[in-house]
Amino acid sequence: MNRNALLFGGVALLYILTGFMQSWNTALAIFNMGLISAVMALGVNIQWGYAGLFNVGIMGFVALGGLATVLVAMPPIPEAWAAGGLRIYAALLLGAGTIGAAIVTYRRMSAGKIRALAVLAIFVVGYILYRGMFDPARDAIEAVNPALTGYLGGAGLPILLAWPAGGLLAAGAAWLIGKTALGLRSDYLAIATLGIAEIIIAVMKNEDWLGRGVKNVVGLPRPVPYEVDLQESASFVENAAWLGLDPATASTIWVKLLYGCLFAIVLLLLIWLTQMALNSPWGRMMRAIRDNETAAEAMGKDVTRRHLQIFIIGSAICGMAGAMITTLDGQLTPGTYQPLRFTFLIWVMVIVGGSGNNWGSVLGGFLIWWLWIQVEPIGGAIMNVITLPLPDGSGLKNHLLDSVQHIRLLTMGVVLLLVLRFSPRGLIPEK
Repeated sequence: MNRNALLFGGVALLYILTGFMQSWNTALAIFNMGLISAVMALGVNIQWGYAGLFNVGIMGFVALGGLATVLVAMPPIPEAWAAGGLRIYAALLLGAGTIGAAIVTYRRMSAGKIRALAVLAIFVVGYILYRGMFDPARDAIEAVNPALTGYLGGAGLPILLAWPAGGLLAAGAAWLIGKTALGLRSDYLAIATLGIAEIIIAVMKNEDWLGRGVKNVVGLPRPVPYEVDLQESASFVENAAWLGLDPATASTIWVKLLYGCLFAIVLLLLIWLTQMALNSPWGRMMRAIRDNETAAEAMGKDVTRRHLQIFIIGSAICGMAGAMITTLDGQLTPGTYQPLRFTFLIWVMVIVGGSGNNWGSVLGGFLIWWLWIQVEPIGGAIMNVITLPLPDGSGLKNHLLDSVQHIRLLTMGVVLLLVLRFSPRGLIPEK
């Protein structure tokens, strides 16, 4: 326990030093993203640490959470709905009905050429009808003021409702994926989830009617006040002056603190729930399945069902984290969802912190995110000192200074290697 406290204290010291040496605005910005990163790490830890599921499609579930903020919080666009809103959703229902009819036909008919032809006919007819309804409706929606809208908008609800909605949307996608992919071997599961995540991003980039695609949705509602409104408040300006801060700095710090409180509440609630689950009979059963699936099946456990269950829970947490990120950013930008940031980095957090240990995942989230942000400016300062003896205009000096941007990847690799070499179970190992 003392070792764990020292580790968390050391990471807290890094954030405090950032506040003193750079600015508290910078420290709080990193801290807020550290909170969200810890939430994502918890979601991955549930899948890998509890059940041994190797999911490398985290990016897709995070992106679905971001999409949920648009669908929930943005105001609806009446012109777009009048142009083709009902038709496009009718087309989607028709597409889902086609798939369902094909599945029912396949299951009820006996094997043979007739069944194959019947299923093929259902798909062909359904696809033709689907495209006939969907394409005109999509074009009509995207033609409505495309410079500013060109999409259906959302439900106009408070944006905090988008956080659980993001979890539900990601959970629904995880159920669909899990029903097909969880029967695969672990390496095939990894390939399948990675491919599906790329499909999700491709759909978000290209279906403008859904979330404006690469044109992005900006101006998302906020759960906290705007800095400008605070700066125009006489009482806030007076309190800032009493603290010796100018209104602009005080307002940005206050807004970041409010965001941090909201994110911390979510993280603490998830830690409490995951710890309760881990120490329950259900948690012990999941670890038993992880350690020996054959023995668990022999004891009468439905391994596939439990894998699906844990896959949905972990994905829902990642979806909620995605909604929190988009809320913090104030915009949905599908082009920013990259596997390096939203899959690889989260895995590094889990491995470095300690897979199977919830507190280890939280520690890894805060530590790795701080390193991801700070190693580049620190590396740049160090490189400036190293290249100081070299003359200006030197090819070697220019090359070294231009390569500083790659120090992030180098640092992540070195940290991962050191942890795997000297503490292979992570900084806070599973008990």
